[in-house]
Amino acid sequence: MIRGLYGIADAGFGDPVALAHALAAGGACVVQVRCKDWPTDRVADALRRIHIDVPLLVNDHVELAGLCDGVHLGQDDGPFPADVGLRGRSTHSLTQLASALAEGVDYVGFGPVFPTATKDAGPTQGLDELSRIVAASSVPVVAIGGIRSDNLVRVARRAQAWAVISAICTSDDVEAAARGFTSA
Repeated sequence: MIRGLYGIADAGFGDPVALAHALAAGGACVVQVRCKDWPTDRVADALRRIHIDVPLLVNDHVELAGLCDGVHLGQDDGPFPADVGLRGRSTHSLTQLASALAEGVDYVGFGPVFPTATKDAGPTQGLDELSRIVAASSVPVVAIGGIRSDNLVRVARRAQAWAVISAICTSDDVEAAARGFTSA
């Protein structure tokens, strides 16, 4: 299920509803809505307005899991509630991967693989560490951080999926940009 472009409709780059629709139309295998610092009711409203044919996930807001297909949580975002569909967890090490697998995640995010300005996600992990994480994981690994068209093939040779934010969401045509990252 999680293979190829993992779309992130980040409100920091525009309307998450429009971004989600463009990412899905552009071939993303899943779309995560990330609205940092938005109040819960505003995120809920955005989720209700998204109608796409791929799984829809929400970042952080476990209380909104009933409005979509699952939740993605960071390392400091607490446990998953019992009734969540798809469960994803951000990881930055083999130790964090082991913890995520023990809690029954469906996939893990791993990075930042390359330097990124999108958010402070800690030190760059690199391709060798990505390879180690993929080899140790029993669930799909979504590579994230600094992924661009010039390094996509090297990431896709290792990870099952990749999240690309800046290179897609800053484009004048998000759908077309997403299409460019759907296969490697």
